[in-house]
Amino acid sequence: MSGGREAETGPLAEFPPAPAPSEREPVAAGRVRGDSPVVTVVDHGAGNLASVVRALGREGAAARLSRDPEEVAAATRLVLPGDGHFGEAMRGLRRRNLEAPLSRAIERGASLLGICVGLQMLFPESEEAPEVPGLGLLPGRVRRFGPGLVVPHIGWNQLEAIAPGLLFEGIPEGGYAYFLHSFFVAPARTRDWLTRTDYGIPFASAAGAGRIAGIQFHPEKSGRLGARVLRNYLSWAGGNGR
Repeated sequence: MSGGREAETGPLAEFPPAPAPSEREPVAAGRVRGDSPVVTVVDHGAGNLASVVRALGREGAAARLSRDPEEVAAATRLVLPGDGHFGEAMRGLRRRNLEAPLSRAIERGASLLGICVGLQMLFPESEEAPEVPGLGLLPGRVRRFGPGLVVPHIGWNQLEAIAPGLLFEGIPEGGYAYFLHSFFVAPARTRDWLTRTDYGIPFASAAGAGRIAGIQFHPEKSGRLGARVLRNYLSWAGGNGR
């Protein structure tokens, strides 16, 4: 694991420069331009949701933070962010009656990207809150890092690509992303691993199947790598999945 300075001078230096503002024309959150991909960011009340909305806006999306069940159900591109406690995030989602609309949107063919705890919420259960069911969209469980490891896992760490796909297109092997978590997902199916990261043990730092994917790292804090992943999601969500 490495500090932010090393990340910028190491593998991240392999990235081409991000487009200048005049080239990518970022759209402010909540504003819709005719050709802007509209992204619904699910507001379950847990985590720094506004930072994800801003990050999507910088990449050209018309990002809308929504707790409206009808809007969530009708969405075609969804982002489920979150940090903090798995149980609180799931309870917040249910208090606002957003679980069923989220499922309906996915059944209709919507794309979904979970971020940090949002990735963990895609799974049926977590050791952080065994009494609180997750969404169960991907098989497996969420586990805590074992004894002997400093938790939370915080700072920069590397990604190793496991499954090729548009979501990580253009990401250099060994690129650095920013992590802050004490729990990690353990997908039940090997094919659901998208990237792997080592922190005492190898864990799935991204997982997904079909039009559902999630990343454990924070793209809004991961510099050019995080920006590229968000741009890739906007393209991936408008196409045929990974």
